[in-house]
Amino acid sequence: MTGTIPSPCVSICSMNSDDLCIGCYRTSKEIREWLLMEDGERLDVTEKAGERSRKNNPFV
Repeated sequence: MTGTIPSPCVSICSMNSDDLCIGCYRTSKEIREWLLMEDGERLDVTEKAGERSRKNNPFV
């Protein structure tokens, strides 16, 4: 079953020079493929984005 994990999008959609969205910390590829992912893949992306956020976001 797909689609039970909500998108981490926070409507601050702008890519930085590392190809990361400054709002949700997903790559452009992860954003593009989100609707096609299974829930396990979505959880992996969400975890990676969280790690990126903690590493790159000075406010976290």
